[in-house]
Amino acid sequence: MSVLAEVVTVALNGLQQGAIYVLVAIGLSIILGTLKFVNFAHGALYLIGTYAGLLITLEINVTDGKLADWGYTPIGLEWGFLPALVIVPSVVFAVGLLMERFVARPFYDRPDTDQILLTFGLAIVVQEVFKILFGGQSYNFARPGWASGQVDLPIVGTFPEWRLYIIGITAAVVVLVYGLIEYTDFGLVVRAGTRDAEMVELLGIKLSRPYLMVFGVGAALAGVAGVVGGPLYAVNPNIGTEILVPSFLVVVIGGVGSITGAVLGGILIGETLAILVAVAPQWSQVGIYVLAAIVLLARPQGLLGVEEVTP
Repeated sequence: MSVLAEVVTVALNGLQQGAIYVLVAIGLSIILGTLKFVNFAHGALYLIGTYAGLLITLEINVTDGKLADWGYTPIGLEWGFLPALVIVPSVVFAVGLLMERFVARPFYDRPDTDQILLTFGLAIVVQEVFKILFGGQSYNFARPGWASGQVDLPIVGTFPEWRLYIIGITAAVVVLVYGLIEYTDFGLVVRAGTRDAEMVELLGIKLSRPYLMVFGVGAALAGVAGVVGGPLYAVNPNIGTEILVPSFLVVVIGGVGSITGAVLGGILIGETLAILVAVAPQWSQVGIYVLAAIVLLARPQGLLGVEEVTP
């Protein structure tokens, strides 16, 4: 493989890796930017989405955990990937609505530390519930048959077809969410509430329902990430916590509340990881923290974030 082919391959791998982070980080970013709520349980939503997608798509043999003890093995619907891509975001959207109503809403006016402790504790509970039910074993989330092959690309040669689908699905979802926030009445209310919630309430607009929907949309995006990213990694109860920190770094780099910032941050994190994995794998995780530190030193509000002015 030529040097140019290797460079393009690494760039595509970085885009694919970044695409997963973008899907998770957009939800984190709009929830934090709009509701001012620090949700450390967002990775648990990704975990729920991945397992839900696994069970809808395939039939798995559970050999450990309570499900095996209760005789639920094998388990799964075997409906395929496309039904999972529709059903899972809807399920995780509903979970997000419940989380906003009964977990987040009572803590909106509480200090960030209280929100972090609450949601981090919830994330651990969800992780342990899945560990009890499914055991600690890892499961293989097979790629859909129509996207499991290789595709011939100029310069690169063969490249995994599914990775290109991930990039394409992410791009489509980003466009839809951006349009929802920027070009609809719902998005107008949400953006106005983000800037001056008290004034919006004085105009007679209740923000509780738009905020509820924002939380649900953010959760659904984590569900989409779980479905499209599941075939790339071993599925186990730890995946929620593993994706949380890089996703928060994406938000920090891009800027809180900025969809385009989350996209830019995800691409930068993904490309940094891909480059370092190719040239210095032992430094790959360190590299993304160094990148975040450099961005914060130069622009504390993130690359596309807006600096808050304290009256």
